[in-house]
Amino acid sequence: MRSPLLDLPGAVAAEAPDADVAAHYGDLFAEQRALVRGEAVVDRSNREVIRISGADRLKWLNDLTSQKLDTLPPGQWTRTLDLDLQGRILHHLTLVDDGESVLGHVEPGAADSLVAYLDRMRFMLRVEVSRADDLAVLSTATEDFLVPRSELPEHLGRPLAGLWAYEALRIERYEPRMGLDTDHKTIPHEIGLIGSAVHLTKGCYRGQETVARVHNLGHPPRRLVFLHLDGSVDTLPPHGAPVIFESQEVGTVGSAARHHELGPIALAVVKRTVPVDAPLLAGGVAASQEVIVPPDAGRNVQIDPSLRRRIR
Repeated sequence: MRSPLLDLPGAVAAEAPDADVAAHYGDLFAEQRALVRGEAVVDRSNREVIRISGADRLKWLNDLTSQKLDTLPPGQWTRTLDLDLQGRILHHLTLVDDGESVLGHVEPGAADSLVAYLDRMRFMLRVEVSRADDLAVLSTATEDFLVPRSELPEHLGRPLAGLWAYEALRIERYEPRMGLDTDHKTIPHEIGLIGSAVHLTKGCYRGQETVARVHNLGHPPRRLVFLHLDGSVDTLPPHGAPVIFESQEVGTVGSAARHHELGPIALAVVKRTVPVDAPLLAGGVAASQEVIVPPDAGRNVQIDPSLRRRIR
């Protein structure tokens, strides 16, 4: 659904899957800095929103997905995953309960399949699931909020930053995005979602056996890394470009962006066995690594929250 904010002066549309919102409004780095200072808001209204109502909604979602949701207080945002039987990520849902309904947003094009699955799982419980196309997502550097789509231009309250600015800060925070930093084989341990979207002791849900087995008995086959890219190269490596170590392809580039302080940066998924200090080529661009997911991630090694980048 095309955003009306694309009609504002200076708005330049992003590329798929974000072509319905603005990549920038004329000054990428100024927009990033304003976003970091808390002075700007980002139009992410291409995200699709679903609504889950009914008295059993939180316990029901708790039983179906990876996060502990049965005690979620109203107004607190969290994230959860819908996994398949092999523990592979199907949907990544960012949600909040408003006291009457759970409202959550997913990637463009993902709502219908999630609603269809959830609707099949209602059985006799007191829940109703639907798309909430009347709502749109706006974001600051650190928070999301939902507004009526019909009133989108009136709900800004501060200057706009484009999606490119938001994506650069997301990459800086080591936050993977479904469909860009994942593929059909991705499991939660590989991209650092244990804790933020997966609760390890809450009980059973679809895919929980794989999560528990990887956590207790083994290590994920791949790991998410943060890349500092060679700033002398004019272009960013495209999504899906190969990551090369010693002439061998060891992974693929996910998201890439230009950061106002760090320069060109990216997220990539590489084989677990790639040395953490090895220089890499990402789509032909020289790159150095920062560890997000350790090679021995599992029961005995967790991602240290203090190592995550924070927006200043």
